Amino acid sequence: MLPRMVVLAGTNASGKSALGVKLASRFQGEIISADSRQVYRKMDLGSGKITAAEMNGVPHHLLDVVNPGQFFSMADFQRLAYEAADQILRRGHVPFLVGGTGLYIDAVADGYLLSDRAPDHSLREQLETLDTPALYRMLKEQLPSADIDPRNRHRVMRALERLAQDDYRPAGKCPRFEVLKLGVTWPREKLLERIDERLDRRLDQGMADEVRALLDQGISKEFLVKLGLEYKYLTWYLTGEMGYEQMKEELAKAIKRFAKRQMTWFRRDPRIHWLNMAGDPEAEACGLISAFLRQS
Repeated sequence: MLPRMVVLAGTNASGKSALGVKLASRFQGEIISADSRQVYRKMDLGSGKITAAEMNGVPHHLLDVVNPGQFFSMADFQRLAYEAADQILRRGHVPFLVGGTGLYIDAVADGYLLSDRAPDHSLREQLETLDTPALYRMLKEQLPSADIDPRNRHRVMRALERLAQDDYRPAGKCPRFEVLKLGVTWPREKLLERIDERLDRRLDQGMADEVRALLDQGISKEFLVKLGLEYKYLTWYLTGEMGYEQMKEELAKAIKRFAKRQMTWFRRDPRIHWLNMAGDPEAEACGLISAFLRQS
């Protein structure tokens, strides 16, 4: 029998982090953060990282594990998440995988078989200059049997890199956990309102100062822009490429588009039980988790 893991997936500004803390507290859980930007140190407000006070004593893992500018792959995340989950289970606690990065969640929850070879950075730079349809055409020319979503830029690019390194193997899965997947989001208008409120709050808390400090410390503009969203637009603002009001307006639109893409990703998984946020999502989740953990 596989060990059990609870997944709490959700969009930006959905409240998944706070709900995750409440649920982990109820079930002797520890949280593994599944966020591609929260792994970086000194990137707190821009990534929406939970604070020590908000953790309410619940242990959190995979926050602040690498320095800004360092390469960190999905395979790195999976390896560290597996290590954290194993430690949590040895303590007799329940691992809760909480976040909004769909690829990271699926890599761990579904047990993606990933290559651990580092990418060829020069090749990566060449591939980055091509749009996703061109990358996919290149992949099909080299490997007509490739079974990869043509819209999944990350996986198409990694497949091309592995082919160049003679390290290609068809993507597969080997789940290491029995998983309960819960989802957190809101009706569209409510979610958009929450995104705007959250953005205003973080800007007031000094999010621009955080990005300015990273630039002052020598973190490259290219790295920050590639991270997208808050780091991308605030970098453009701080380097004089757009004014404050334009930055804020464009950033809000970008976050909303990203939340829509998150939902598109998560909605493809019929195993996710979407909590009723207008009701009592904590009680609903507790009932589902209790039944899941009692299963023999």
